[in-house]
Amino acid sequence: MKTVRIYFALVAALVFSGPGFAQKLIDPDSVAPEFRAVAEKRRAEQLALNQCARKASDAKVLLRDRAAFISDCLDKNKQNSK
Repeated sequence: MKTVRIYFALVAALVFSGPGFAQKLIDPDSVAPEFRAVAEKRRAEQLALNQCARKASDAKVLLRDRAAFISDCLDKNKQNSK
């Protein structure tokens, strides 16, 4: 019985701690002025990554192929922006 409680406590801790590890979008206005340009660049990268991840979800890409799909999507976005 004691091991069952420990198991459920471990599962609950893992389930509820998941969203805490998510990377938040950077707000360039909240950083020091000397780091603002880097923060704006990182935010643009994060937005592109989120957009490609959304496209992968919409296309129902398998988990094993998701990294390759997102990588190709990011490469295409970089080529189109040049």
